[in-house]
Amino acid sequence: MSGLRSFLARRLLLGALQTVAVVLLVFALTEALPGDAAVALAGDQPDPARIAAIREAMHLDRPAYERLTDWATGLLHGDLGTSLTSGRPVSRYIADGLGPTLLLAALTVALLVPLGFGLGVLAARHEGRPTDQVITSVTLAVYAVPEFALGVLLVTVLALKLAWLPPTAVGYGTDLLDHPTALVLPVLVLLSRPVCSLSRLVRAGMIDALASPYVAHARRYGIPDARIRHGHALPNALAPAAQQLARTIDWLLCGVIVVEALFVIPGLGTVLLNAVAERDVPVVQGLAVVFGVLTVVLNLGADLVAHRLAPRAGVAA
Repeated sequence: MSGLRSFLARRLLLGALQTVAVVLLVFALTEALPGDAAVALAGDQPDPARIAAIREAMHLDRPAYERLTDWATGLLHGDLGTSLTSGRPVSRYIADGLGPTLLLAALTVALLVPLGFGLGVLAARHEGRPTDQVITSVTLAVYAVPEFALGVLLVTVLALKLAWLPPTAVGYGTDLLDHPTALVLPVLVLLSRPVCSLSRLVRAGMIDALASPYVAHARRYGIPDARIRHGHALPNALAPAAQQLARTIDWLLCGVIVVEALFVIPGLGTVLLNAVAERDVPVVQGLAVVFGVLTVVLNLGADLVAHRLAPRAGVAA
């Protein structure tokens, strides 16, 4: 327990430092973005006086360090800022886009865990045999296809030619649960690559464990193979699989921009794209900070799980 507490303290400190670094990096990068929000808001033929008035109203005329201090202070109080283009709080943009993204992420993870672990265990159980070769070949082939290309292929075949599913979520708004057919293609695209990487990690971990001396010793004692696989070999594959799962959830929650753009889903990725196009710096900053903090938290959780499952390995990201 003392070792776990020490590990937790170190990871919490590292997570806090990473969060501070994320805030500083996000501000620096958004400051370096090309274009001027005041010019964009002033119209096609901006008047210099109007541009100056907009910059003053938005505090863009103040030094960068003052704006950074005010922004960081607001973040500590849960204030992500206000949109330059609409005047709405950035938190409202995140709340509007979180629902569809969270739904896609939840459905993808719900299918990813049984499929990824199931295929990995099945391949490890039949190592070197046709079942293992088929699973390995198919997962490698699917993993090599980019999400955009796979999405276009699925839309062309399943939506346009066979007309089994809608090609996009246009017209459905954010109530995607009321139109489950609109979720099938996006979830298939999101699931394709993570299930391949997760199954390969589980397979490799189980094969290493099944070849270890303690498994051979357990077999000499007559312990059933099923118990050896699931009670001894599978836990050894859980540590790297937990970290891979955390990275996948992070990738899903942080807005899968390509998939959301392809299927016109109003999630966080779409909100970010629109904010970048409109030079809406506070929205970009707020989303980037939320994404960064989510990454830190999810990796912290994955490290704790991995440390608990394999404390001697010193697993830490």
